[in-house]
Amino acid sequence: MLDKLRSIFFLYKRFGLSWLLFRAGYALRMRLGILRAQFPVYEWDERPLKTWLKPEIPSEPESYLAWRKQHAPKFFFDGIPLLPNNPSWNPQLAVDEAEKILAGELRYFEHTPYQIGFPPDWHLDPRANIRVDAYKHWSQIPDYGEYDIKFIWEASRFNQVYALMRAYAFHKDERYPEAFWTLVKDWMRNNPPQRGPNWKCGQETSLRLLAWTFGLYAFRDAPSSTPTRLALLTQLIAAQADRVYRNIAYAVSTRGNHAMSESFGIWLVGTLFPELKHAEIYRALGRKILEREAATHIFSDGTYSMYSLNYHRFILHVYFLAMRLGELNDDRFSDLLYQSISRSLDFFHQLIEPTNIQMPVYGSNDGALVCPLDSCDFTDYRPTLQMGWFLIHGKRLFDAGAWDESLFWLIGESALKSEKDVAPRHASAGYPDGGVHILRGQSSAAFIRCADYRERPSHADQLHVDLWMRGQNVAIDAGTFLYNGQGLWQNGLAHTSVHNTVTVDDADQMLWFSRFTWGEWARGRVLRQSESTWQGEHDGYARFGVEHVRSVVSLGDDRWLIVDHLSGNRPHRFSLQWLLNDLPYSVTPDENAIRLKGESDIYARMGLLEGDAKFSLVRGDETSTRGWRSRYYGQKEPALSIRLEANHVQAVFWTFFGFDGDLVTSSGGVLEVKYGDCSLNFSLKDISALHKL
Repeated sequence: MLDKLRSIFFLYKRFGLSWLLFRAGYALRMRLGILRAQFPVYEWDERPLKTWLKPEIPSEPESYLAWRKQHAPKFFFDGIPLLPNNPSWNPQLAVDEAEKILAGELRYFEHTPYQIGFPPDWHLDPRANIRVDAYKHWSQIPDYGEYDIKFIWEASRFNQVYALMRAYAFHKDERYPEAFWTLVKDWMRNNPPQRGPNWKCGQETSLRLLAWTFGLYAFRDAPSSTPTRLALLTQLIAAQADRVYRNIAYAVSTRGNHAMSESFGIWLVGTLFPELKHAEIYRALGRKILEREAATHIFSDGTYSMYSLNYHRFILHVYFLAMRLGELNDDRFSDLLYQSISRSLDFFHQLIEPTNIQMPVYGSNDGALVCPLDSCDFTDYRPTLQMGWFLIHGKRLFDAGAWDESLFWLIGESALKSEKDVAPRHASAGYPDGGVHILRGQSSAAFIRCADYRERPSHADQLHVDLWMRGQNVAIDAGTFLYNGQGLWQNGLAHTSVHNTVTVDDADQMLWFSRFTWGEWARGRVLRQSESTWQGEHDGYARFGVEHVRSVVSLGDDRWLIVDHLSGNRPHRFSLQWLLNDLPYSVTPDENAIRLKGESDIYARMGLLEGDAKFSLVRGDETSTRGWRSRYYGQKEPALSIRLEANHVQAVFWTFFGFDGDLVTSSGGVLEVKYGDCSLNFSLKDISALHKL
C-alpha cells in the first residue's frame, strides 16, 4: 500500500493534479455506474441511418448509395485496383490467408493461428478458451482476469478485411466480398451497441472503423455490396465513431498511442463520411489532436514517448494513413507533423540491421499492426520504412520486394516505379530523448537503453544492451509475451531481471504500480560517448544506496567489452544477466563462458573483478520468467539466460563478447583480451579511467 501511495504521489508530481483527478474521476464513474448512464445501451434499429445523417442526405438505401457515388471523398484507391504485372510480392499468399479465414482460422497478432470458426465467436479468448459476457455494459467488463482481453479484441479488429481485399484483387473471387459482409452482419448481431467487450476500447473501435472503410471502398462494386448493406455499414460506422468521440478525453489522458489512434478514428470518419451530422466536428477535433500529439509525443530526435519500438511503428502507420488521406482530400497536415515523421524514419533506419534487415526490440510489444497490407513477417520493418520514406521523400528506400505491397495499396502502382533513394549511412548515434544509444563496430552494433524519462516507461530496462554481431542478434531483449497472463506472466517480461543489465537485491529499478505503470522512475544519464566507447548510469537503486555505471566498449573486429561498476554502503546481492539467442551452445562453468554455434561462432565470458561469484545458465525455466523471449504477442520461446551473482558491498562485473578462439584473462584489476594478432589490456578498477593500457 505504501508503495502505491508513493507511486500515486509520483504520478501527481509528473502529470499534475488535473490529470490525476480526471483519471480518478473516470475510475469512480466506472465503479458507480455513471458511465453506463453516459453511454446508454440501445438496439440497432432504435438509431437507424437517418438519425446519424444530416437532414438533407437521403437515408433510403438506393438514394443514399446514389448520393455516395456522387459525393464520396477520395480513398487510397477507387474500387479494387488492378495488380501490377509481375508484382514483387506473391499475391497467392493473400489468397492462402483468405482461404484460411473462410475455413475458420485466424492469425492472432499477425503470427499465431487459432481455429475460431467462420464467422468467429466474437467474445472468445481462444488461448484460454474463455468467453466473456456479450450483454454486459462495456464498463462492467474488467480488462483482465482468467482471460486476456486482447485475445478477445483481436478478431473484432477486422484485420481479416485486408487479406480478403488483397485476395480479391488477385482472383476476383466473389466469395471474398461476401465473406466481408457476412462478418459485418454477424458482428452487428452479436455486438449490440454499448454492450460486450468489443465496445470497451476506443482504440480497438478505431482500428475496426479503419478496416471497415477499406472493405467499403475495396468491395464497393462487388455484386454482394447491395445498397442495403452499404447503408447498414455506414450506420455501424456512425455509431462506433460516436462511441470513440464521446470518450476521447479518456484516450488523451492515457498519454500514448490511444490518443493518436482514436483521434485518427474520428478524423477518418469525419473525412470519409461528410454526410454524418458530426462530420465537421470529428474532422476538426481529430486533426487538432493528431497534430498536438505528434508535437508532444514524437520527440525532437525522432523517438517516441512510449519507449517502445512496436508502439512507435503503430503510431507511424496511423500518421502515414492520415497524411496520405489528407493529401488526397486537400487537407494536408502541417509541415511540423511531416518533419516529426521524417525524424522518426531516420531513427528507424539507424536501428535496422543492414545484413538481415531486422531491428532490436525494446519496450512493450502487444502485437499491434494497424493495417497489414502485405505478407511480410510481423518483425519485418521494411514495409514501414518503404511506405514512410516514399511519403516523405517521394523515393523508395529499399529495392523491390514483398514490402512494396503496402506501398502499392496506399500510393498506387506509380510508387513502385519511383527512384530508389541513397540510404543514409549507419553510424554510432545517440537519441537521448528516447533513451536509445547506438555504438557500432565493423559489422556489429550495441543498442543501449539509457533514458531520462519524460513519459511513462513500459519496461524497467535501464542500461540494457541489445548486441548484434555479424548479422546475428546475440544478446536479445525478452519482449512482452502477455499483458494479462496468470501469476508471474502478468506483463512479467517488463521487469529488470529479464533484461541485459544488473539487478540489485532481486528488485526492479522502479516501483511496480500496475501492469502499465511504474513509479519512482529510474533516471538514466549518459556520461560519455565516442566512436568506440559509451558510458552511462542510472539512479534506480539509489533507494538502496547503490550506484550503477555501465561502460560499453567496441574493441575492434566486432569484439565487445561491457563493464558494470556497482557501489553501495552495505552488502547487496548483485545479479548480472545476459539473455542470449537460443542457438546451439556449449558452456564452460568454471570459466563463466558460453560458446554459441551460428553463422559465426560466438564466445561470451563473464567475470567479477574481485571476490566470489556464482555462474548459472537457464533455458526456458518453467517456474519463472527466466530464459524466455517473446517475438510475437501471446507466444514465448526459450532463450539462454546466463547470470553471474555476487554478494558484496561493491562489485565490478565484466563481460566479453567475441568469437571462438579468443582468449580473456583477468588478474590484478587488469583484463587481457587476445584475438588474432591483437592483444589488449584494460584497467577495470577505476570507473573514470577505464581505458586500454
